[in-house]
Amino acid sequence: MKLRLIISILVLVWAVTGCMTSKPEMMGNANKKLDMASFFLPNAEASRVVSVATNGPVAATILVQTHAVAVKETGPKETVAKFGEVYAFSPAFFAVHRDEPTRIRFWNLQPDDNHDFMLIDPRARVLMSVLLPPLKETAYVFTFHEEGLFNLICAMHVPSMNAQILVLPPKSP
Repeated sequence: MKLRLIISILVLVWAVTGCMTSKPEMMGNANKKLDMASFFLPNAEASRVVSVATNGPVAATILVQTHAVAVKETGPKETVAKFGEVYAFSPAFFAVHRDEPTRIRFWNLQPDDNHDFMLIDPRARVLMSVLLPPLKETAYVFTFHEEGLFNLICAMHVPSMNAQILVLPPKSP
């Protein structure tokens, strides 16, 4: 019970404090040159924690969208001037079951901004990093082999653009 309370408090604190960025971005980043070598799927070691495939049978599907919180086109000018454009993943928290293949669909809803996500395990190891191009869907089937709290962050928009995945024990028969 205490663990649930602690996790709930941490998620609430993260959600409340994670709505701004220290790197102002005044223009869309879709035209910026990207180092494609920085994007990768889990290697053999990381696959012991999470297996990732582009298709296959699934037990559940989750849709994660990118949302513009404060952007140059519509956001408060003072906010954008101070913090740059601010984005968020929605939902920012969801749960899956260990060893249950789950398709996670990422929709980048911004027409002029690339996003990405890095999947970070409970021991703070980056397991994968994937580009989310503008106005595209990127989907993978994740099968988590360890329980715990995993983080998703957009390295292009830290610290505001983040989410968490709670991996629960397998479902009871």
